[in-house]
Amino acid sequence: MRVLVVEDSATVRHAMSSYVASAGHEVIVAQDGEHALQIVESTPVDLIFMDIQMPGLDGFETTRLIREGLGDFWVPIIFVTGDKNENSYEEGIEAGGDDYLIKPVSEIILNAKIQAMERIVAMRNQLTTLNRELLEVSQKDGLTGLYNRRTFDEKALYQWRLAARNKEPMAVLIMDIDHFKLYNDTYGHPEGDKCICKVTEVLRACVSRPGDLLARYGGEEFIALLPHTPEEGVRHICDELRQTLFDLNIKHRTSTTSDRITISIGASMMNYTTGTTLNEQIKYADLALYQSKSRGRDCATLKMYQPHRKVLVIDDDTKNLEQISAALDGHCSVNINRYQEDWLSQALELKPDVLVLDIDGPGSPGLKYCQQSRNKANNYTTPMIFMSTAEKDVLLELGKKSGARALLQKPVDKHRLIAKVNELLT
Repeated sequence: MRVLVVEDSATVRHAMSSYVASAGHEVIVAQDGEHALQIVESTPVDLIFMDIQMPGLDGFETTRLIREGLGDFWVPIIFVTGDKNENSYEEGIEAGGDDYLIKPVSEIILNAKIQAMERIVAMRNQLTTLNRELLEVSQKDGLTGLYNRRTFDEKALYQWRLAARNKEPMAVLIMDIDHFKLYNDTYGHPEGDKCICKVTEVLRACVSRPGDLLARYGGEEFIALLPHTPEEGVRHICDELRQTLFDLNIKHRTSTTSDRITISIGASMMNYTTGTTLNEQIKYADLALYQSKSRGRDCATLKMYQPHRKVLVIDDDTKNLEQISAALDGHCSVNINRYQEDWLSQALELKPDVLVLDIDGPGSPGLKYCQQSRNKANNYTTPMIFMSTAEKDVLLELGKKSGARALLQKPVDKHRLIAKVNELLT
């Protein structure tokens, strides 16, 4: 075992280190609590002998901090003290200690304590290994070794949130072995299992980047989540999957599609995850898979997700409108108006989820919009982002009067604009 001895007395520290080393264990020493915390943070230890009375952090406080830092991972801690007060024993147990050793330290008793803790540590390690194996079994599909559906849903949700935070493209693929029931009926279920395992190896080889998630979603159906993958990447993976499986040449004489095993693929792709959910995209991928089957199987149908959240941008500056449209592309459905005569009617009829409004110009039409919209539709409360070349203090005053949810100075910073729009959309 690796044993940490925390003791401020050089004499006691030397004696205990000698006893531990003589018993055949590796010794690490710390002169105080601060040094002990640094060691535990960077070096795994199996047992700690902790002096109670030390300058700075005492043994109790050091133990509390070690327990907090290690979390659920348990390391036995034995207090070493010359104090025989029962209250000290109680305080030590409450602080996270497991046993006591009274000074002057007896080599025989110290070795007995080490042997006892060694058995407990061995049981802890065995339990940790069993728990890890049990967790892995509960996460994996028994036949293929891929993640099962429940685990995929959990891990995919984490990846989804990560992509949403990083504004990254993502794709969901659902893959189905064509005419697999016919294959089972023709060759038998044992051969069907072998077929599924061979298809799994193809999927593993093609969906193999760090961050990619692959799972058996049920029967002969598989699902994959591909983070930070643009459209061309999705098309490449789909082509590679189909071609690799075709080249594997798993014979299927009763297939009405080919003389060998093939797969159909449905993919939902999105540039950004704003305005949609993971479950919604899985449904879209499933619909795309249905279309692949309707087209005769052995093909891929790719659907690019178009956000259904609407943003209306009103400005008489054509260049600014183009820049804003480009910045928001993929995050939402962008509608523009150059302050034409029907701009107010369009705003009221479209009912956008967010209105981005220039408030400069003769007569301040943007400010008038607020009052006019309330008069025409009392329940219409679209969140508004105002744009203006005005100074910041003037913008703030305008915002108070109008009820705008955000204020942006022109020229508009696209990153701030995207952040504000996403905030209001969600």
